[in-house]
Amino acid sequence: MNFYRHSVVLDVEKCMGCTTCARHCPTEAIRIQDGHANINTDRCIDCGECIRVCPHNAKKAMCSKFEHYLDYKWKIALPAPALFGQFDGLEDVDDVLQGLLDIGFDDVFEVAKAAELVSSYTRMFLKTEGIKKPVISSACPVISRLISLRFPYLKDNILPILPPMEIAAMLAKEKAKKEHPELTDADIGVFFISPCAAKVSYIRNGYGDYKSNVDVVISLSDIYFMLIGVLKRKNAPQISSQAGMIGIGWASSGGESSAILNDSYLAADGIENCIQILESIENGNIPQLEFVELNACIGGCVGGVMTIENPFIAKTRLQSVRRYLPVSRNFVPTENAYIPIDYITDSLPSYTPISRLSDNMGESMRMMAKIQELRRTLPGIDCGACGSPTCRAFAEDIVRGLVSQDRKCIVLEQKKADESKKVKENTGDCSADN
Repeated sequence: MNFYRHSVVLDVEKCMGCTTCARHCPTEAIRIQDGHANINTDRCIDCGECIRVCPHNAKKAMCSKFEHYLDYKWKIALPAPALFGQFDGLEDVDDVLQGLLDIGFDDVFEVAKAAELVSSYTRMFLKTEGIKKPVISSACPVISRLISLRFPYLKDNILPILPPMEIAAMLAKEKAKKEHPELTDADIGVFFISPCAAKVSYIRNGYGDYKSNVDVVISLSDIYFMLIGVLKRKNAPQISSQAGMIGIGWASSGGESSAILNDSYLAADGIENCIQILESIENGNIPQLEFVELNACIGGCVGGVMTIENPFIAKTRLQSVRRYLPVSRNFVPTENAYIPIDYITDSLPSYTPISRLSDNMGESMRMMAKIQELRRTLPGIDCGACGSPTCRAFAEDIVRGLVSQDRKCIVLEQKKADESKKVKENTGDCSADN
């Protein structure tokens, strides 16, 4: 497998080996061994589900600290639209944008503005003849990586337009160079304020062969606590938002798909729901659609593990913020327009199978037969007590040699012990009667 730098990591000292994360991981990337969780980096998609469900806070998302701004002369903040849903009583997006300047950034470029551009270009792309439909959004990096691991036949369905974060970073750097010709590339630092761990991994690894324009990723929750103090100031904001309802709406599930101005779309959120939709598309068991928007987090980006507020409350707050905004401040008319070449990518994720048992077909068939045979001897309750998330995974781990052949199913061992105890008790009762 190719080396992939992940952002979801384990704090071994906090881990109690409780199996909660293993049972909830959508790609079965976690096993409980030696009393704590172990994450298989080849299977992990950085969805953050283990962070969300861990009762001991033993999983966390790794990203940079704000102090990295000292490395750059000109610092540009890229706030994700989800940031605006974190603040109670927020009436004007400009207050947050000004707050980012107040805490030390030299400029702010809204990802929501780039999102409106992507929405316009997506509408153009959907009119292109010969494209594979339904087109699947490329905005959520969890979904793109999941497709590369489990759904190789859907790779060509992914929208070949860079996500808003990348386009925002590109435009922000161009703006800085134009306004400040004395700055070099090394002087300019683009700081993306991220709501989720997957975007951290995306920036670390790039998209296929594409290298990200973002220099530093900061957790949205870290920035939130820095902004709380400055937002209490009474000074009027000096910066004006350049995004409308469409751009801000990208923070919530359905915001991107509704912006294509076409009723032939589907929007789903939550990683298990997304997997079901991908399976339906792959099997052809889905209505004819133009566009599919999938968000791994419940509620969309507002549900990311690096946010503060409950996603449903954040979504409600965003609806209030959007109420008096124009539909879009960055609408690109389709007539005589084209998608800029810099916004298009052909570096789609390559297929890296996670379920292949062997490179040899015959050996794979033999291993599969052994797995099925062993699986039939197991109770099928998927308790996770063995350290594997399911009985099927436990059988596969044994056949693959990932766990010892001597490891036993705890449920079966307890059942045998109970039966043995009953036999002894019955034998004892009979002896007493004689």
